[in-house]
This record gives sequence, structure tokens and C-alpha cells, in this order.
Amino acid sequence: MTTPKAPKRQTAASGGFARAVLVLVSGTALAHGLTAAALPVLSRLYTPTDFGLLAVFSSVLSIAAVAACLRYDVAVAIPERDDDALHLVALALSCSIGVAALLATAVAIAPGWIAKCLGQPALASMLWLVPVGVLLAGAYSALQFWYIRQKRFTLLARTRIVQSASSAGTQIGLGWWAAIGPFGLLLGYVMNTGTACVSLGWQLLRKAPPISWSRMCELAAEYSRFPKYSTFEALANSAAIQLPIIMIAALAAPAEAGYLMIAMTVMQAPMSLIGTAIGQVYLSRAPAEHRRGQLGRFTVDTLNGLFKAGAGPMLAAGILSPVLFGHIFGADWHRAGWLVFWMTPWFLLQFLAVPIALGLHVTGNLRAALQLQAGGLVLRIAMVWAASKWQVSLISEAYAISGAIFYLCYLIVILAAVGVSWRSVALGLRFGAGITLAWALGAASIAFCIHLLAPGSA
Repeated sequence: MTTPKAPKRQTAASGGFARAVLVLVSGTALAHGLTAAALPVLSRLYTPTDFGLLAVFSSVLSIAAVAACLRYDVAVAIPERDDDALHLVALALSCSIGVAALLATAVAIAPGWIAKCLGQPALASMLWLVPVGVLLAGAYSALQFWYIRQKRFTLLARTRIVQSASSAGTQIGLGWWAAIGPFGLLLGYVMNTGTACVSLGWQLLRKAPPISWSRMCELAAEYSRFPKYSTFEALANSAAIQLPIIMIAALAAPAEAGYLMIAMTVMQAPMSLIGTAIGQVYLSRAPAEHRRGQLGRFTVDTLNGLFKAGAGPMLAAGILSPVLFGHIFGADWHRAGWLVFWMTPWFLLQFLAVPIALGLHVTGNLRAALQLQAGGLVLRIAMVWAASKWQVSLISEAYAISGAIFYLCYLIVILAAVGVSWRSVALGLRFGAGITLAWALGAASIAFCIHLLAPGSA
């Protein structure tokens, strides 16, 4: 009697995983559809230089926001009791308020000096949006982890649609009617998390029980490894992605950072559509799977699903972008299409690694994660700096190559930490290889036909 029941439970769990992913992917697909529809409009309302300023602004905000909660937001999924998890949410929100207040003080004292250090004096009058954005991003992260824990995936899916609509509406509206330059892009970017905080925060406040300050302090000490290790790991990870963009804008030109931002937005589509959804469901189940000793097998299954769902479309996007970007976004954006091509290996490896990366937290390998991210930061900054001295016209390509190298190493470390053998990974990935190859060959054929039909082709 016992033997047949185990597969039944596993099947039910697998079905629950698939349903949760489907709900999140559906909501994210609609949200990303709104963003995708807005992007060709935005690329004609704003210049590459405007997008370059947005790239620098979003990089600064992203670096600060990732540590706003001191990573107590990530810990929300781990406690067995919901009451403790809710106190961690309150602790994370308190930390984000403190970090935002420190940033607001710095911006109020020396906005011009900060903008000059970033190499973008035009940002000085808009830097006040940074502490606002950090506060909202930190609050959104804490609330999101709470609802992931509660498996409220339908609510999260609806929220993403509202986020995209409010962000795109703000950017298009201000660009079309007000014509106030890059400020419309920056405000719309901040609105993305702002609307989510209102929606998720209202849902929680209606039913939230009283919060005990003493219990918050106890949990802060109990989970002190998160601010001690995970905060610096997250800062290194975010800085490794964002600091090179700031460097590229200063060393090359703001427009080059604008091309990078559009290219990264396109390549992040599969990550937003599928990877983030799978990663959030993975996190909701990973602690329990680890306690049962099944985290390795669960991670392999998740990785196989990621490869089958996203590898083919990402390769196709990389192959087609050089011939399609100028038609979709306007002639000024042809350079961004080639950057997508160069970034494809990076984003494919990131797509596979990031959704399962919290396996390092679940298994307690926070120090290894910190060391890895610090190494990645050094690698990427070094390659961008070397390119600026050797061949500045290839500075973005150097950044793309550094990303591929880092995420390959990241994936290797994650799989080792959760106890996965490369043989089991290879056996799983081979089933998706045929589909991926078909995507790549189909995209190459379409790109070849477009090239032949283009005016002036031989």
C-alpha cells in the first residue's frame, strides 16, 4: 500500500508546481506584452541618450535596492511558522526605510557631486527619485516574498499586469504630451514597483496581526547570516551587472548605455516570462524539499524545465535581432540588435542559473555565494576597463562576454552546492536539445531570407 502512494504524492506535487508556474507565466506574459508593445513607441519618443540616462539611473537604484532590506526579505520563505515570517517582513520593511532615509540625506546634501561622480551631470535634478525608488523596491521585495510563501501566485500575476501598465502609461504619457525628456522614463521606472507596493501592501494590512518589536529583534539575530553574507553577495551580484553600465556610459557615451538597456530589456523577456515564475515557485518549495533530502532531484527537474521552455526562444532572439531591431525600434537602434546577439550566451546561462540560485541560501552556502559574486564583480569591471583602454568600440561586447563567463561559473557552483551530478544534468538536458536546435535553425533561416530580401543585398 505504501509503495504506490509515493509516486502519487510526487505527481501531485509536480502538478502543483506546474499550475503555479502557469499562473505566474500567464500574468507575466500579459505584463511583458504590455511592455513589449510600449517599447517601439518609447524608442521613438525618447533618444538613445535619454535611455542612457535611464540606464545609469536604474543601475544606481538596482545596486542600492538589492540591499535595502539587508536580505531579510529573502529569509521570509524559510521559517516554518507564518508568524515568524510576517515579523521578518516587518523587519525587512524597517530596514528599507532606514536605507532610503540615508540615501535621501546624501542626495539632499550633494546631488551635483553625486551626478558628476556618475559621469552624468544631467541626472542631478532627478536624483531625488533614487531614495523613493529604493524604498518602493525594498517594500515590494519583502511583500513579494511573503506572497510567494503563501503561494498567492494569482495575486502576484495580477499585480505584474498593473505594474507594467502603470509604468508604460507613465513613460508614454509624459513622453508624448509633456515632452519633458528622460524624466518621464525615470518616473515610469519607479512607478513599476510603486503600484505593486500599493496593491500588495493593502492586501496584507487588511489582515496583518500585531507585530512584536522584541520578536523582530530575536529574528534579526537568528537570521543575522543574511545581512552578514547575503547582503554583500547581492550587492556584488548587482554591482557586477550595473557598475559596468555606469562605466560604459561614462567611458564611451550615454547612448551606448542606452543601446545596452534596450538590448538587455529584450533579452530579459524570457527571464521575466518564465525564469522568474519558475524561480519563485522553486523558492516556495525548496526549503521543504531540502528537509526531505530531495533538493538535488528537485533542482535538476527545475533546470530541465527551464532549458526546454526558454533556451530555444532565447537563441532565436539572438540570431534574429541584428536584422530586425532597426525595423522594430527605428534606424537609430540597429546597434542594440547586435548587442542582443553578443549577449545571448550570457542571458541563456543566467536564465538557467538565477531561478535555482536560492538553493545556495537554502543549503546555507552563503559564504560561497558571496565569494563567487565578489569574483564576478572583479571579472566584469576588469574586462570593461580593459576594453575601454584597448578598443572602446568593443566595450559592450567585452561586458557581454564577461557575463557569460560568470554565469557559467555560477551555475557550476549552484549545482555542486545542492548535490547534483553533471551526468544527471546532461541526461535531463538532452531531451530539450532537439527543440532548441530547431528554434536556432528556424531563426537562422528567417534571418538569411530577410537579409536576401533587404534593399541593396546581393
